[in-house]
Amino acid sequence: MTGGAAWFVRNKLYAWECHPWPSIPADMREIIAAELVVGVKLSDELEALALVQMAPDVFLHPTTSWGGPKIAFRMASIDDDHLAELVTEAWRVQAPRYLRREFDGVDA
Repeated sequence: MTGGAAWFVRNKLYAWECHPWPSIPADMREIIAAELVVGVKLSDELEALALVQMAPDVFLHPTTSWGGPKIAFRMASIDDDHLAELVTEAWRVQAPRYLRREFDGVDA
C-alpha cells in the first residue's frame, strides 16, 4: 500500500506516509525522500488545487489520480491546527455515516 505508516477507518485509508516511489516525478521524489510527507484523502479535487495555490510551500501537487481526491503535505511546514483539520476531514471522508454521527454527537 504505502510502504510506511498508514491510518484507516473501517478498512478505508484516510492518511498515509508518502514514499518516493519510481512512479512519482523526480522533483517530488526528492522532496519525499528528504523529509516526512503525509498524504490525506479529500472530499474533492478542487480542494486539492486550492490548498496547493494557498500554500505551495506546504502542499505538493497530486502525482496520480489513483485513490483521489487526495493531497500530500510537508509535515515540518504545516501548523498543528491545520494538520488536525486535514486529518479529521480525511477521516470524515472515509468514515461511515454512523461513525461520523457518533463523532459529531448526533443521536441516531
